[in-house]
Parts: sequence; C-alpha cells; structure tokens
Amino acid sequence: MLLTYTEENYLKTLLKLTLESKRAEAGTNELATHLMVKPATVSDMLKKLKEKQLVDYEKYGKITLTEEGKKIGIEIIRRHRLWETFLYEKLEFTWDEVHEVAEQLEHIHSAKLVDKLDKFLNYPAFDPHGDPIPNVHGELNIQFKKTLFEVGIGESCKMVSVKDNSSTFLQYVVKLGLGLHQDIHVISKLDYDSSMVIEVDGIQSAVSQKFAENVFVV
Repeated sequence: MLLTYTEENYLKTLLKLTLESKRAEAGTNELATHLMVKPATVSDMLKKLKEKQLVDYEKYGKITLTEEGKKIGIEIIRRHRLWETFLYEKLEFTWDEVHEVAEQLEHIHSAKLVDKLDKFLNYPAFDPHGDPIPNVHGELNIQFKKTLFEVGIGESCKMVSVKDNSSTFLQYVVKLGLGLHQDIHVISKLDYDSSMVIEVDGIQSAVSQKFAENVFVV
C-alpha cells in the first residue's frame, strides 16, 4: 500500500501513543498535541486512514489501529530505530542528533536494506534512547518501566529510556550528567510545584515534574 510520509507519521505516532500509555486507543486531541497540529487537521487525516482501513475512528471518538495499520506502524518504528542505532554506533552522531535524520530515513521502504542493516548492527534490541527495536517478525521487547516522577523519596532507580527525543531535552539530560543505565537517587520532592531533587554520581540537581515525567526508569 502506497502511503504519504504524513500518513506514515500518523500511524507511527498512534502506535507509540498506545504503547506508551498501554492502551489500545488514543484521542484526537492527544494525537494533535503530539504532532503539533490542529485537531481539525487530525480529523481530516483520520478520514483518509479510515478509508484505507488502517484505523477505526468515529468523529469525536477514540482512535484504534487496525491490524494492518499496526503492522505498518511497527515497520516504520523498526526502520526509524535501526537508522538511529546506525547513525549513533557507526557514524558517531550524538544521541540528540539521530532522531531528526532518522525521521527522513525511516521512509525508505526497501525491506532488503532494512534486514541487511539489522544484520550489520548485529540485531540490536534497543536504540540509543533505550527504546525497543521490533525484530523482523514485528515483535517488541517491552520492558516494565515507570517514570522518574513515580519513584518515591529515598528510592533509587536506573534510567532505561526517555519519552522526549527532542534535541533540547536530550542535551539537558546530558547536562545533568545522566545517561542510559545510570543510577538515580531521589532525594526530595516539593509539594509546591512537584519538582524533585535527584542525585547522580554524587551530584544533586533540581529537576521539574515535566522532566521527571519524560525519563523512564526501572
């Protein structure tokens, strides 16, 4: 099935939203916020995707991916995360640089190229941001994880991935001395604005609730 880049982006985003929320459905406003477009724009695109039998959707209702829509979404995510891994491991891009480039490369449809890329990288299970990479059968190694914000005072955890892949957020993570698989100790939480004080490698830093909700830990 021939899809536009925009249609592919919608399917990928819908799948990511449902995986992150552990729900089978997403809302129009939720999708619009994530894609930074107007709800009316989302509604127009959903009509097109419904005509192609890729989503189930009624006006003002919840959106679910059909089996075909989910399959295509997984294929796009696999391509995207393999390209991120290639750029990071083989071309020495930093983890805050790979997302934007992979957004372009993910639309290359050659299954042979993607399978050879997977083999060349020795079949990686996770991308540079800690997100699972679907295998050739579309299977995902989903980890049990929670956000840093959910960790209690005095508890310790390990950072395994991030929710926000934007370069500004990732650069801020690095500035705090944080990286994947690093230990984090929660020192305190403020009732006033729900900000937190965390400790990484003996250094304490104050972080916002927004930051803590974009860091996944185990």
